[in-house]
Amino acid sequence: MIRALYIGRFQPYHNGHHYVINQIAQEADELIIGIGSAQMSHETGDPFTAGERVLMITGALQDLHKPLYVIPLEDINRNALWVSHVRAMTPPFHRIYSGNPLVIRLFHEAGIEVLSPAMYERATLSGTKIRDLIACDKPWEDFVPPAVVRVIQEIDGISRIRALNQDDGDCPGR
Repeated sequence: MIRALYIGRFQPYHNGHHYVINQIAQEADELIIGIGSAQMSHETGDPFTAGERVLMITGALQDLHKPLYVIPLEDINRNALWVSHVRAMTPPFHRIYSGNPLVIRLFHEAGIEVLSPAMYERATLSGTKIRDLIACDKPWEDFVPPAVVRVIQEIDGISRIRALNQDDGDCPGR
């Protein structure tokens, strides 16, 4: 039995995340999704709360048909202790999937198998790009699963992102 861990900020959860998780699900029997920087919210780069991100992820993955654990992981700002922190906050896991060089290094040093999944359409599928589209009142809904659209609408996330980006009147990404 393989229980795999995948960590991301998911600000918001998008189709790139969805593709990678579905690829991981083909190799693993159970999945743990770690919501990184769980303490962050209501900032331009981190507009959504951990609870809102849990709703996005569980809604988008409701048809996965595998055991799924979505765990918020707060930053501890001590890299040497971070793997122990993650292990304390999650069910036991056998491998981690990550493309983040620091995460890869930390888990490798801890003796945990690390696999780097191929990113999916990274040029268009990034949280930054999607947040910028929302802030600039441009179409964004096709870049996220329908469940994520529903959560963002339910929490009035569009107006939150636009308000957080109102500093000098410029639209990000122009």
